[in-house]
Amino acid sequence: MTGMLYSNLIGFFIIVTTGATLHAHGVTLIGTAEQAAEALRPFAGSLTFFLFSLGIIGTGLLAVPVLAGYAVAESLGWRGSLEMPVRRAPDFYLILGAATLAGLIAALSPFNPIRMLFWSAVVNGVVAVPLMAAMMLVVGNRKIMGAFAASRMLMIFGWAATALITAAVAAMLVANFAG
Repeated sequence: MTGMLYSNLIGFFIIVTTGATLHAHGVTLIGTAEQAAEALRPFAGSLTFFLFSLGIIGTGLLAVPVLAGYAVAESLGWRGSLEMPVRRAPDFYLILGAATLAGLIAALSPFNPIRMLFWSAVVNGVVAVPLMAAMMLVVGNRKIMGAFAASRMLMIFGWAATALITAAVAAMLVANFAG
């Protein structure tokens, strides 16, 4: 819980400081990675693009393939962990390699990476609605979860979060597709 708290706080402050820095310099629409990197210029000077690239590449190499590997391995019932040698979890490492290759292909494609990040976030938000609803139905069901079923307070907050993301998705759809 402590790690989640700190990572969310750090993410929040990255968003706030980047937004404040860009807005202060008149940048209100980011369309390229170059514009996103400019947020570091007041702090990093000539190392701006190096640090931005290092952060993006490091995050991509660490997070995306690992998450894909664990998600696919779990869903297919495969054994897999970064602590296991390749010979004990070849399918898991195959997924890691495929996800890394897919990221490389995406990086070398002519598509705007900022636009790809934006649309992946939109898709994640839309997909989250039915996933959260299904999750709430499962975690609140004592027949399924037994003693581990969610408490009343957790159910209230969980359904509130589900309603909030549903409202956000509905507002996005109305704003973009209505009249």
